[in-house]
Amino acid sequence: MKRLSRMLLIGILMLTFGCSSKEAPTAKSGPHKPIVVATLFPVYDFAREVAGDKAEVKLLLPPGVEPHSFEPKPDDVVRIAKADVVIYTNRFMEPWAVKLLESQGGNTEAVDASQGVTLMKTSHAGDEKEGGGHAHDHGGYDPHVWLDFANAQVMVKNIADGLAKKDPANAEYYRARAVKYQGELQKLDEEYKAGLANCRTRVLLHGGHYAFGYLAKRYGLDYHSAQAVDPDAEATPRKLADLVNQMRTNHLKYVFCEELLSPATAEMIAKETGAQVLMLNAAHNVSKEDFTKGTTFLALMRGNLANLRKGLECK
Repeated sequence: MKRLSRMLLIGILMLTFGCSSKEAPTAKSGPHKPIVVATLFPVYDFAREVAGDKAEVKLLLPPGVEPHSFEPKPDDVVRIAKADVVIYTNRFMEPWAVKLLESQGGNTEAVDASQGVTLMKTSHAGDEKEGGGHAHDHGGYDPHVWLDFANAQVMVKNIADGLAKKDPANAEYYRARAVKYQGELQKLDEEYKAGLANCRTRVLLHGGHYAFGYLAKRYGLDYHSAQAVDPDAEATPRKLADLVNQMRTNHLKYVFCEELLSPATAEMIAKETGAQVLMLNAAHNVSKEDFTKGTTFLALMRGNLANLRKGLECK
């Protein structure tokens, strides 16, 4: 009932704001920097790199908030309605964004950053049902597309195209910056390939939700997670026993946890096997402290590479 009431309120706000904006088109008239709202940290950081000083980029998701169960509040709806460009990662990660933007209409340019990316099917839906997760329906697809850095390059191009369409006067500026940043992502990809080329083990064991499937596939890692794609799904006793067995069978010294979620499962596996816990950051979002410091996607991914090299015992 509470969720229904919130959605009704959001609908009313959308209708109200939509009507008022049509009646007063001068609200967005005149020279100004385009206002860009990005839903999650990866597309926010990509958009910052592409926009440079020609657009004002804002993160919709509050720093420190885990995104999978995020629902926009009325003031978030207003921020979206006022934006010139809204960027989201994909319809499986943010189904609410698609519905919201479809209902809005108007002059806002909606950018699905995953356009042209091939999404991976996930075989972990069964774990999700068994564990009781229900907060997010990912439609059988893994939505964490940005963790394949080739996908990230496609996302950057889509963002540049969206900005260029809304602000054609600066189109070449956006596209030039996008090409430059794509080069940084290509360099990051090469660092991962070299850094993970010679490791004692390629078994990546993660005491969190299934977030690193794209990364594991790209670099030939054997990835196992305690939970399914939905982080609210609880790890089953059978799954935990399997992970402990994997740790022992492969003589693993490290198990990974992730940002913004409890490390309790990883710590339990570590305690049971005598292993240590290392952090992997899927970059869904960042802490308030990291956001204030201006932490970047590239920095987070290089931190991941250092921990992967340690955890997989790479030379």
